[in-house]
Amino acid sequence: MNSIAQALGRAIAGYLEKQSDSYVAFEVIPPDLLRGCLQPADVILVEGNRRISAAIKYLTVSTWSHAAFFVGDPEGRDLIEADIRYGVRYVPLSEYGHLNLRVCRAIGLSDRDRDRVVAFMHASIGKAYDLKNVLDLARYLMPQPPVPKRWRRRMLALGSGDSTRAICSTLIAEAFGQVRYPILPELRIDPADPAGRDLHNIRHPSVYAPRDFDLSPYFEIIKPTICNGFDYRKLAWYDAAAKATTAGPIGPSPPASPRP
Repeated sequence: MNSIAQALGRAIAGYLEKQSDSYVAFEVIPPDLLRGCLQPADVILVEGNRRISAAIKYLTVSTWSHAAFFVGDPEGRDLIEADIRYGVRYVPLSEYGHLNLRVCRAIGLSDRDRDRVVAFMHASIGKAYDLKNVLDLARYLMPQPPVPKRWRRRMLALGSGDSTRAICSTLIAEAFGQVRYPILPELRIDPADPAGRDLHNIRHPSVYAPRDFDLSPYFEIIKPTICNGFDYRKLAWYDAAAKATTAGPIGPSPPASPRP
């Protein structure tokens, strides 16, 4: 039975990982420009172009469907990501060079804690998604499952045991949880606290989605086009009006010649 479930799960994962023909990238960041502004522990959000991406975007009400973790190791080991078919692995930065991206950086993260977060991600290499969890995988087969908006995020936490530890945002959230760095924590008031302070409670890693790093007030959004200086006056613009002037005056088209 396990072998049948494993084979079925592998088939579903292969289907979900196929690229969609409808994806259009609006502003692709050149890899060299992107690499020049990255630091270890940066989180790169990806607007994916696979079938599974459409379901994740719908369930999380977001444009971001995937998250990768920058470590900056040589020999193409730029990123660590969790893939539904191949598990946790290293990938080069060029893997996502053709997609829309966003860089999120933990603010004020100490060097010691950054090293701990990076070490946790390195130690996670090889973790695999349990493809026997067919029902767990099946939630992504419908690009827009008929689920009320307030319940969609909870669908991502289905089967939130060992099988989901190879999910991108879950793994990264777990890494930052090692040093108690906040992403989108819950705020609670302890009745026993005489000061009545808001106390932060770290949510379970399985409920995090890629967009949470974008929404987090504790992560800075890094724009590669402006992080090393930007002068809008140096941009070269396509001036349609000037081009039309050099081509001659614009006027009504001459009347068509009468047919013989």
